[in-house]
Amino acid sequence: MVIQSTRLGQLDVPDDLIIKFPAGLPGFKDETVFALVPHGNNSPFYFLQSAYDPDLTFLVVEPFDFFSDYEFELSDENQRELDVVDLSQVKVYSIATVKDKVEEMTANLIAPVIVNWKTKIARQVVLEHVPYTTRHRLFPQGFPKNAGGGEK
Repeated sequence: MVIQSTRLGQLDVPDDLIIKFPAGLPGFKDETVFALVPHGNNSPFYFLQSAYDPDLTFLVVEPFDFFSDYEFELSDENQRELDVVDLSQVKVYSIATVKDKVEEMTANLIAPVIVNWKTKIARQVVLEHVPYTTRHRLFPQGFPKNAGGGEK
């Protein structure tokens, strides 16, 4: 699928990286088709690019690469909506916010993006009764020299 992005240019995205959010994303209910584009090889960062709105791009991360104690239960309702048969089908991403300084970048751990890679169905889930917020610093000790430097 060819996708136009104001941040990334023209992208020729393989079908296996196209995911559908049947309910859209909070604040973007009409945006239901996205591409999950890797930032580079071996990078924990990805771009979640709308297939139809070139201006709508999110930076997402694999939260477990930054927060080893991050855990939550995916409710039965969310598993049904994602058509999950086995939790090994699921991958978790967190939307990141880039601040003025890279070392102040944060991740939203209370509302992870859950992707069922078998069905390509995705959903942003708002967790309840968890100790997480929308702003967890990815680099609390400062930006490491080798962080995020995946090769393209």
